[in-house]
Amino acid sequence: MTNLSATTDSCTNPSKAFMAGHSPKLPDAPPVTSASATPLPAEAVKLYRDVLMAMNDHGIPYAVAGAFALQKYTGIWRVTKDLDLFVKASDVPAALSHLSQCGFHCETLDPVWLSKAHRGEYFVDLISGMSNAVIMVDDSWMKRAHPAVIAGVQTQIISAEDLLASKLFVLRRERFDGADIAHIIYRTKGKLEWERIMELARGNWEIVLWALILFRYVYPAHTDYVPAPLWQDLLSRYMHLVQHPDPKAPFRGSLVDENIFSIDIKDWKLENLQGEYRARHLHKAAGKASPRPGVIRRSGT
Repeated sequence: MTNLSATTDSCTNPSKAFMAGHSPKLPDAPPVTSASATPLPAEAVKLYRDVLMAMNDHGIPYAVAGAFALQKYTGIWRVTKDLDLFVKASDVPAALSHLSQCGFHCETLDPVWLSKAHRGEYFVDLISGMSNAVIMVDDSWMKRAHPAVIAGVQTQIISAEDLLASKLFVLRRERFDGADIAHIIYRTKGKLEWERIMELARGNWEIVLWALILFRYVYPAHTDYVPAPLWQDLLSRYMHLVQHPDPKAPFRGSLVDENIFSIDIKDWKLENLQGEYRARHLHKAAGKASPRPGVIRRSGT
């Protein structure tokens, strides 16, 4: 049995988990993508099957995201070494415990949103929300998932709307998912439950508008894939804010990337909204049931 452990550095930035020390390093090459089906290595198939069967056998609710979901809604095949599972934060300890019993090395990189289970070169990401804690996974994500078969296992894939929403805040220098959002809209021809996307974005509708403007720039012939009433609503709201600026509106750079905008917080003493969101989530989680034995939960930064 593999003991559960935590990494030495808590990180809100997923890229830090793959960085050794602080030596300069070139960004990792983006995953290979193709419009043609790409066969999975046997080792990957075995890991994915074992993970999905373990989750199914123990009745842990989840929805597959990542490369499998992107392929379902866009036709894009992306070769990666990980399987992304969206899981409620309260279900992560049980998932790690069961996967550990199946021989996986498990670790919690960030108690707000990310844990991992490794075996060989491949691993599974257990994702319970966005690193900034603005969007968090709840029961509705699993209820909206669609049936699928992956690695020979009956499972379910995250809905297109939830997949899109999960990418809204992936705007970092080293990783940008705006192209994925544009591809989802383009390949679904905009036949999405836009109300759901706006619901998940909550008060961050400007990020949605930004993604839609990028889509419109990339695919100008398909502006109509986004409903006209949604364009009108978002643009009118935006123009109202531009014409009537709020001098007390908080700084929101940390919700986009706490590293790029760290100077604003550390040196210019502006608000740290990400810190507030994360602290609120951790406080809420602390009031719930204690984690399973062996699962290490650490405070966020």
